[in-house]
Amino acid sequence: MRVDEFDFDLPRELIAQHPARPRDAARLLHVGAGLSDLGISDLPGLLDAGDMLVFNDTRVIPSRLSGRRGDAAVEVTLHKETTDGWWAFARPARRLGPGDEISFAPGFSARLAEKRDGGEVRLQFGLDGPALMGKLAEHGIMPLPPYIKRPKGGAAEDRADYQTLFAARDGAVAAPTAGLHFTPALIDALAARAIGQAIVTLHVGAGTFLPVKADDTEDHVMHAEWGEIGDDTAAAINQAKRAGGRIVAVGSTALRLLEAAADAGGVLEPFTGETDIFMTPGYRFRIADAMLTNFHLPRSTLFMLVAAFAGLERMRAAYVHAISMRYRFFSYGDACFLERNDG
Repeated sequence: MRVDEFDFDLPRELIAQHPARPRDAARLLHVGAGLSDLGISDLPGLLDAGDMLVFNDTRVIPSRLSGRRGDAAVEVTLHKETTDGWWAFARPARRLGPGDEISFAPGFSARLAEKRDGGEVRLQFGLDGPALMGKLAEHGIMPLPPYIKRPKGGAAEDRADYQTLFAARDGAVAAPTAGLHFTPALIDALAARAIGQAIVTLHVGAGTFLPVKADDTEDHVMHAEWGEIGDDTAAAINQAKRAGGRIVAVGSTALRLLEAAADAGGVLEPFTGETDIFMTPGYRFRIADAMLTNFHLPRSTLFMLVAAFAGLERMRAAYVHAISMRYRFFSYGDACFLERNDG
């Protein structure tokens, strides 16, 4: 499909710069056969006993660092851990080369081991996981997407705001933003209706913000992200589906992982590894029956995903409505509840 089929005009003032307070005060657009304007607190009423919400428990690390190579200032954003360092985007990268040392603070530096086109570098810190996480907590800032404007040193409130209630496993460099809307009160309301919960992990990478530069979706190379679904979780989701409950993915990240781990018969298998699954209209979904998701960028892989799930024409109409009703867009914005459309 042509990428320009997923384009739309969005007034800049609708890009949310801060989350709703409290989190469950955000608005919710129900997209099914029609459109309904609701609030996040209405979510339990859209679900039935036996339905199961699937959450992503990845935790965002403060992965943006400011440092120096000699007298030159360098900013890096870590985006993917490997067995031999971290891949990061560096600015400016033109004069950086293998062997360069970047100092971020006394006792905290990295050696540049490899460089790719596009300002991507592989950094070696010489620190174990917990030790590196400690240094990042001390010296890093939260890697907010570029459409959220902050001072150079970041804002303290984003340490909590850009983290979900479920965050438990360090590794993401972008938040699974649909999960940002949940509060203990909302979780209690869901439990009171006997709505199940399952937890999976997908470490969201910075590639989620990369623009689609190809003219056709067939030519786009999807970024890979690491995820895990445990044996017990897979069994619980399969049992809920066999019993007639709907599986509701909380966010595109949970949805991608579920679909990557499902077999051709719609049975969810335990999963550990990377997925680069790319869903566009025509994809046949195997597991999820509905999804909760925020409003996404034009021409993005995420808008392509929701168009695949709910139908392109339906999502175009939903976004026209959301813009006319002044919904708040993107990471800190409002949400949609999407019914799957297999038509």
